[in-house]
Amino acid sequence: MSGTPRRPGRRPGSADTRGEILTAARRVFAEKGFDKATVRGIAREAQVDPALVHHYFDTKEGMFAAAMQLPITPQEVIPLLLEGPRTEIGERLVGMILRVTASPETRDPMVALIRSAMTNEQAAAMFREFISNALLYQVADRLQVPHLRVEAGFAQMFGVLMARYVLKLEPMASASHEELVKLLGPTLQRYFTGDDLN
Repeated sequence: MSGTPRRPGRRPGSADTRGEILTAARRVFAEKGFDKATVRGIAREAQVDPALVHHYFDTKEGMFAAAMQLPITPQEVIPLLLEGPRTEIGERLVGMILRVTASPETRDPMVALIRSAMTNEQAAAMFREFISNALLYQVADRLQVPHLRVEAGFAQMFGVLMARYVLKLEPMASASHEELVKLLGPTLQRYFTGDDLN
């Protein structure tokens, strides 16, 4: 059996196979961006059957998160934001982002991607496509909120992460999660349920 040629499908040595798929995914995402990359194209680059890609990664979004070493996927974020009272979305969003970025293991890959996006147009386009199409617009459409409002909320939290972890502005950098949730939650909430919402 060990002498048979490699065929499409699940291969022995799952860790290596998964790593090969992720390496191929990084190349394809870098070359084509998030929107134009396909599971089939990544499978072809990794020389595996597309079914094997789906075996390790349920969706393209999940594969992007793994390839970029992001600590969360849209499949995890969207239900967290949408489940529960709509009047508490702001607090849930701030709390989730602060929890995810609390430890260096989960924060560093996100900060690295942000830094790359700020200095490299290709990285910026890839990050922009993923954040917009796989996450922000999905949330906006399900909540029936204009895309601009959800982007404004994201921009606010993006600025907080920059100030807290990149520029390390004080007292923002050392503020507790509870302080920031209390401070930022109502502002984020207005983007989703403000009185001027059409």
